[in-house]
Amino acid sequence: GGRQIALIAFLQFFSYVILLNTVVPISLYVSVKIIRFIHSLWINYDTKMYYENGEKSVPAKAHTTTLNEELGQVQYVFSDKTGTLTQNIMTFNKCTINGISYGDVYDNKGEIVEPSDRTPSLDFSWNSSSESTFKFYDKNLMDATKRQVQEIDLFWRLLALCHTVMPERDKGQLVYQAQSPDEHALTSAARNFGYVFRARTPQSITIEVMGKEETHDLLSILDFNNDRKRMSVIVRGSDGKIRLYCKGADMMIMQRIHPSTSQIMRTSTNTHLADFANIGLRTLCLAYKDIDPGYFSDWEERVKKAGTAMQNREAGIDALYEEMERDLILIGATAIEDKLQDGVPEAIARLSEANIKIWVLTGDKTETAINIAYSCRLLTDETKEIVVVDGQTESEVEVQLKDTRNTFEQILALPSPGGVGSKPRIEIETIHEDSDIVSSARSMDRNIVTPDLKSAEMAEQDSGGVALVINGDSLAFALGPRLERTFLEVACMCNAVICCRVTPLQKAQVVDLVKRNKKAVTLSIGDGANDVSMIKTAHIGVGISGQEGMQAVLASDYSIGQFKYLERLLLVHGRWSYIRMAKFLRYFFYKNFAFTLTMFWYSFFCGYSAQTVFDAILIACYNLFFTALPVLAMGSLDQDVDDHYSLRYPKLYLPGQFNLFFNMRIFIYSVLHGMFSSLVIFFIPYGAFYNAAASSGKDLDDYSSLAFTTFTALVVVVTGQIAFDTAYWTAISHFVIWGSLVLYFFVCFLLYEWLPVSWIVKTSSSISFGVVYRTMVTPHFWFSLLMVSVVLLLPVMLNRFFWLDTHPSFADRLRIRRKMGKKPSTKDDKKTAFKRTAATRRSVRGSLRSGYAFSHSQGFGELILKGKLFKNVENLRGKNNSGSKIHPTSDDYQPILVSSVPESSEGSSSGAPSMHLPIGKHPENVPHTLNVNTEDWSHSDFRPSYAKEPSPLQGTVIRGDGRRQRAISRETQV
Repeated sequence: GGRQIALIAFLQFFSYVILLNTVVPISLYVSVKIIRFIHSLWINYDTKMYYENGEKSVPAKAHTTTLNEELGQVQYVFSDKTGTLTQNIMTFNKCTINGISYGDVYDNKGEIVEPSDRTPSLDFSWNSSSESTFKFYDKNLMDATKRQVQEIDLFWRLLALCHTVMPERDKGQLVYQAQSPDEHALTSAARNFGYVFRARTPQSITIEVMGKEETHDLLSILDFNNDRKRMSVIVRGSDGKIRLYCKGADMMIMQRIHPSTSQIMRTSTNTHLADFANIGLRTLCLAYKDIDPGYFSDWEERVKKAGTAMQNREAGIDALYEEMERDLILIGATAIEDKLQDGVPEAIARLSEANIKIWVLTGDKTETAINIAYSCRLLTDETKEIVVVDGQTESEVEVQLKDTRNTFEQILALPSPGGVGSKPRIEIETIHEDSDIVSSARSMDRNIVTPDLKSAEMAEQDSGGVALVINGDSLAFALGPRLERTFLEVACMCNAVICCRVTPLQKAQVVDLVKRNKKAVTLSIGDGANDVSMIKTAHIGVGISGQEGMQAVLASDYSIGQFKYLERLLLVHGRWSYIRMAKFLRYFFYKNFAFTLTMFWYSFFCGYSAQTVFDAILIACYNLFFTALPVLAMGSLDQDVDDHYSLRYPKLYLPGQFNLFFNMRIFIYSVLHGMFSSLVIFFIPYGAFYNAAASSGKDLDDYSSLAFTTFTALVVVVTGQIAFDTAYWTAISHFVIWGSLVLYFFVCFLLYEWLPVSWIVKTSSSISFGVVYRTMVTPHFWFSLLMVSVVLLLPVMLNRFFWLDTHPSFADRLRIRRKMGKKPSTKDDKKTAFKRTAATRRSVRGSLRSGYAFSHSQGFGELILKGKLFKNVENLRGKNNSGSKIHPTSDDYQPILVSSVPESSEGSSSGAPSMHLPIGKHPENVPHTLNVNTEDWSHSDFRPSYAKEPSPLQGTVIRGDGRRQRAISRETQV
């Protein structure tokens, strides 16, 4: 009846659902997990990604197994600057004093050369307080210092007095604790040249000048802030003279120089500043001023009144500071280098060649970020245009972004101008054209056809492009709903994007903007706690084990020791993982469709009874034993070219960015290939055994012969297919591929011939007992295997040879080149080498750019004057006074304070404890960096529990909505 028919149809339908479930078997999930785990092991045990640094040696480590193939598809890298691109260690390299530049090294021909490890440095052994790690090469500066030339003496005295550094004793050695590495580098330079900062109290500063100790009364500290871009100290020497020492940005100091300063002095100093800036050094201008005691007393009273005013207190104080810092006498300028991590310029150059866009998101100032961008080759002298967006209102930012878009469109659309004496504009290389992708995607193994090696090498030399720099205030408007698409459009035109003065929240918002609107894989890399939100927002997060703790590493998907290892992580491990996973998936779907659909074709001959054409035991062993190990070996070990070529030719990375090795077209191809294979595998043996008889007259037209022959043909064909797909043959590959065939025949003989009948009589295999010998002695069996192999494998082999001969891929060319014994040209090695030379000092636009950069925070001067930094600091004096201890004194005279001093330094009414300088085991040769009310402290182990987050009572506070507000507390807290 109808109900029975419906019931039978229902049961048959679900019977075939169960029978055909092997199209996507559970072994696919298991195999993917195993392959990803092995890929992670390759990263963990890669000795070329092991950062050797003594006790702080760090291996590369994969914290996840699910993102390895996405490492081969990255298009956008978002990087922090400090501690990620740089070491956050400053070195004193050059200076200019009284219009004379010091620090250059000359060869025998009188030409400026870059110092190397072989260049002999100056001997500072005459100075008992010198540091063994300090290097300087210009003997002229040392000679002038020893002669105590007046201008040189003023220069070093300023560096020894004008700062907020705290000295302490560590194992009997004088150690400086600075809130910024810039201050540490400058104070350390003065120390090594004989002007040693020994000790300080809230009322005095003690220095040692060429072995003679001097104590200066500290009268006032005119603290640094982002608007002033300078700091000053007012001291009274032993001779009773009152003097102001000032250091800051060149644009600020030069405006306040006394009109009587000679034009030659101004011009030479500005020229030297421009030279320093154009080679990526961070510059500060130095000046001083003698102050009349009577004028200072009057000014002091006015500052005290302004500090206690209820309204416009900060504006009043700033005006008085401005009054004091007029008519300065120019001394010179300093140039310090923020040391890049080893290999950063080369890594960025390689990643850029691989069509990876690098955006730098940093909390540093605009000037600092731009200088570092030049140093690490994110910006080059060939960059056609660098636009800084710094609007303070939404309308200003909108106008700037739209104007920038129009400017960039004109620049990128204009042809290179010709003519003698003009530097030609270079078009940004179009790495991918849609027509190229479509025309080249003709075979599943020939998904990208690139130009020949010569053309590729010429293309790699192309440079230029445009760059965008935007600060945090403007970025807040640019990330709004109305302007975010305009900002993204402008940013995506650029070769480099630098976001300065951004908060951790803004870092995450920038990453999220690209992630939401661009169909691209994003990667964030950082080393500090302020990078955690950015790392978690991106598709892939990479943490660097640096000086800022382990927060970034713990939040990341991958951790490395240095930025340079990101190059190998992406171009080698990422690319290999993507290629291996793509080949694995293509082959896995192919073999399972070929296997499963064979049973579907048999359903037309078995009355749709859901009977299988294969033995149940062989079905269970197919994905578990016979085809598992070969595909696992290919997915774990295969590579088109070795790691050397992967790094040498970054354009090999391009197919992954556009998912050319596994997409819907490739998937459909694999399915159709599997369907056709299943037709051939079933119908050729079926036709061969249909009404067949052996020479003895015995009937061969039985189920067991067809089942055995069909399954044998299936195993042989899929094994041959994976042999064709394997590009990198190892001993393991040979063992598992040919061993799988041997294992299959061994299982068949064991199951159908060697085991006792009583063992298998109760299984479905009993009807096939003895089928191996009975079938293999017939020509029908061997004819079926030969026909199936020829029909299915020969076209694949011919297709591979045809495309290899007529349209070889870039990887094919490199493999052939390697087999022919040709080595990559030596110019490739020199292509990415980077050193600062005289040729890089001028930008292509001929403009003089400022090198001002000073990672200083407001508020430390006030803390020093209040004595809050002295709570636990003892034994501050040098070895000659090691027996005494210096504490804040209670002299009748008190230095100028912007706000009143509390009677107790233990805390305030708000309950927030006052800051004290942490003391503990300090890493050797690494300056301690202490930042007030910023996102990070350089050593989290030293951070007090109450200072885990910035205080809402001091400086600029970031509210939960991302906006900034000014605190109004009378007393600075941490």
